[in-house]
Amino acid sequence: MGHGSSGPPTTAPAPAPRGTVRERIDRLVREVVKFGAVGGVGLLVNLLVFNLVRQVTDLQVVRASVIATVVAIVFNYLGFRYFAYRDRDKSGRTREMTLFLLFSAVGLVIENGVLYTATYGFGWDSPLQSNIFKFLGIGVATLFRFWSYRTWVFRALPVREPVTRGAPSDDSQGSRTTQRVP
Repeated sequence: MGHGSSGPPTTAPAPAPRGTVRERIDRLVREVVKFGAVGGVGLLVNLLVFNLVRQVTDLQVVRASVIATVVAIVFNYLGFRYFAYRDRDKSGRTREMTLFLLFSAVGLVIENGVLYTATYGFGWDSPLQSNIFKFLGIGVATLFRFWSYRTWVFRALPVREPVTRGAPSDDSQGSRTTQRVP
């Protein structure tokens, strides 16, 4: 509507607060660093247990790897729940544990599938080759685990928008209401 018209004034939508994209990137970077710290120690646990089991038992390479992966999964759950994702939703621990175990099992299959393919598909079974493909499998599975854990298992709590005292807001019906901060 032009200047001097009798209709309601038009207003442009308010721009997003400055820094929101930056804040989201900062949060993601912090999450990746925490995930990486837990995962890095979990990687060491996985590789140490893998090599220990291979040295002291006669188990086949993939079976030794599965044992190591299970030990690392237990370690990683504790690290993720109580360090990396300690600020996430803690309600529904049964659901969280079920999904964690489900996605961890998929990661276990990815991780050990790479090792299985290298060992039995290509005959690469020396200790060095086994460790290289174990490491490669962990890397591929980690990408899947990061996505699935942050998306489904350790859900972020809803973001609470700051509300100013007595500021009007629109509800879904289009009527004007006033929200008050307790």
